[in-house]
Amino acid sequence: MTHDWRKDRIGSAVRGVNPTVLRRLTAGFAVIGDVQFLPGYSVLLVDDPSVQRLSELPKGNRLAFLADMDTLGEAVERACKRLDPAFRRVNLEILGNTDPFLHAHVWPRFDWEPDDLVGRPVWLYPRERWIDERYALGPQHDVLREAIGEELDQLAY
Repeated sequence: MTHDWRKDRIGSAVRGVNPTVLRRLTAGFAVIGDVQFLPGYSVLLVDDPSVQRLSELPKGNRLAFLADMDTLGEAVERACKRLDPAFRRVNLEILGNTDPFLHAHVWPRFDWEPDDLVGRPVWLYPRERWIDERYALGPQHDVLREAIGEELDQLAY
């Protein structure tokens, strides 16, 4: 068992020690992203670390994961709309090119983003945004975490 939750995101969520977990959903865990250069960035982690692709889930679990992705997307949208009048939309993505487990990215987008990036994929943001400590998840995001969690509570039950 690893003590660094970043090396075992799903296992640490199952064990209740992943500090990014917002809520347990039907087929996975809603977590807030490690980086917050787009405030509200969240991820849906599948609850079984051996699952690498959506197609590996039985149909019922697959639909539950997609429904959870929809729920997390709507929660992020509602929270971001409430907290930032420049909120624009949410982008949902299942990529899987880096981490070997099924997960879905939920990216809020805002009118204040640079003109050359606002209409493009978030992955085109410069590397500095991804590693700059100013954008690292921390206590300054507690209000945002709480807002997304409240929205998940309203939507999930």
